[in-house]
Amino acid sequence: MLKKFLVVLGVFGFAFTILAVSVLDSCSVSYSFAAPEVPPLPEPSPAGSIPKIDYQLPYPGNILPGNLLWDLKALRDKVWYTITFSPLKKAELALLFSDKRLVMSRDLLSEGKINDSVTTLTKGEKYLEISMNEEKIAAKKGDNVGSFLEKIATASLKHREVIEEMTPMFPEQAKPLIIETENYPKASFKKAGDALNSRGLPVPKNPFLGD
Repeated sequence: MLKKFLVVLGVFGFAFTILAVSVLDSCSVSYSFAAPEVPPLPEPSPAGSIPKIDYQLPYPGNILPGNLLWDLKALRDKVWYTITFSPLKKAELALLFSDKRLVMSRDLLSEGKINDSVTTLTKGEKYLEISMNEEKIAAKKGDNVGSFLEKIATASLKHREVIEEMTPMFPEQAKPLIIETENYPKASFKKAGDALNSRGLPVPKNPFLGD
């Protein structure tokens, strides 16, 4: 009897968690921009105007925002993050989530799904900030964070590359928000660079001008 009760309780708990996440997501900030009549195409940019960063972005999977199964996938990520107790592992996870959402946003944009693309990009870039916060905790614990700092610094540059390539594809009313979102990878690169400098470690070269 007790075992049956625990199973039922677990099922109800899981269902409630999914409902709560769905409600929270529906209450979070979303954006609505008028999409062009045809899917947007990238505008040609001058050769070499956007630096190419040597960093491999991960495959995001087939389930993207807007898919019926997306809430379950997002819940899986949140549970995965919650049950990870090492700050350095949390930092690595947050970076992975950010990288994947960057690719998702690019894919959604190429399909003309402007609103989903903007929302995914803005939420995804905030994971860079979360990642750096977890790195600080890991560093205070004495973890060796040198290689991770180099990775997130390079990743931040890659995010800038992709965002700058995407920006011309967005409708005009969305571009100010996209440009503002680019502040997340800018800040992450600076924080990672400062941390690397303080440890006497090399900082990846920043090829973007005006920083």
